[in-house]
Amino acid sequence: MPAFPHSTSPTTAVAVPPALSLPVIETAFPRRLHPYWPRLQEKTRSWLLEKRLMRADKVQEYADGLRYTDLMAGYYLGAPDEVLQAIADYSAWFFVWDDRHDRDIVHRRAAAWRRLRFQLHAALESPGHHLHHPDPLVAGFADSVGRLNAFLGEGWNARFARHFHAVIEAYDREYRNRTRGTVPTVDAYLELRRLTFAHWIWTDLLETSAGCELPNAVRKHPAYRRAALLSQEFAAWYNDLCSLPKEIAGDEVHNLGISLIHHEGMTLEEAVKEMRRRIEECITDFLDAEKKALLFAESLADDTGQGKELSDTVKAIVANMRNWFSAVYWFHHESGRYMVDSWDDRSTPPYVENEAAGEK
Repeated sequence: MPAFPHSTSPTTAVAVPPALSLPVIETAFPRRLHPYWPRLQEKTRSWLLEKRLMRADKVQEYADGLRYTDLMAGYYLGAPDEVLQAIADYSAWFFVWDDRHDRDIVHRRAAAWRRLRFQLHAALESPGHHLHHPDPLVAGFADSVGRLNAFLGEGWNARFARHFHAVIEAYDREYRNRTRGTVPTVDAYLELRRLTFAHWIWTDLLETSAGCELPNAVRKHPAYRRAALLSQEFAAWYNDLCSLPKEIAGDEVHNLGISLIHHEGMTLEEAVKEMRRRIEECITDFLDAEKKALLFAESLADDTGQGKELSDTVKAIVANMRNWFSAVYWFHHESGRYMVDSWDDRSTPPYVENEAAGEK
């Protein structure tokens, strides 16, 4: 079926390999696309060039095919154009950062990674002071954080910073695991994955897209939190399933399949089957959690306009949690990030700065 049956995207039907096919996503989770998408792609491409996050030839050849903006345009529906643009640029930065982290590990650049880690922590606390940092990755991060901080209040900004400090430290744990060849146990991996996939960052940004900082009583309510967690777990685990060949080729140790093989004694085929079981169970659990989250949202409406507004906001956010399933699913089958069979070297993505990243 077409990835976008009712949209303006030029995307046509893609062939999903049987091992990765999830018919329930294709039938029960219709894909939607923010109408700003064409401009989003164009402006994020320009932003990557302006901030020197990718070389001009890499941007020209690979940026559109990586489909980073498609992922965000399919998730944060209803966001004002300016907000979606800031989120999309930040998302593109995150992918570039992930690639730098990988190259620092591959080339054993411990000092470069340590320096970057502390610089990102500093930029997160004072983005305005790092806009002209000599490392484009730090400057681009500062630009992204400063823009995102402008939309909601100080409480949201502090929470976002707290959540991303934890993401940076999780990436440091990944660095140490990979350089030591340590494969985490399944439980340890799943806990770490919630941080490295930035579960709560993408969930925080749902509030930004809705233009409303939710009260703690809403964000921490079990019905809201479970739906949010399951939508992110699906994305992380499906990413693991799709990237398993790439990560085995690159001597990765952080993948649910790799942990199952290493610690549970599974064959590759058994691990893939178990990953699919978990992913499908996650989808079923979300459908139940979604109903409970919507009932919770309905209960927030009262006789005041404020209650009705909060109820509508939570309903819109839960709808975007649902959008995440289809956005993630199709992204993995359209993005050049996972097409390892087309690369000259299955362990080295062609869009990365393999030689000099982090060294200038």
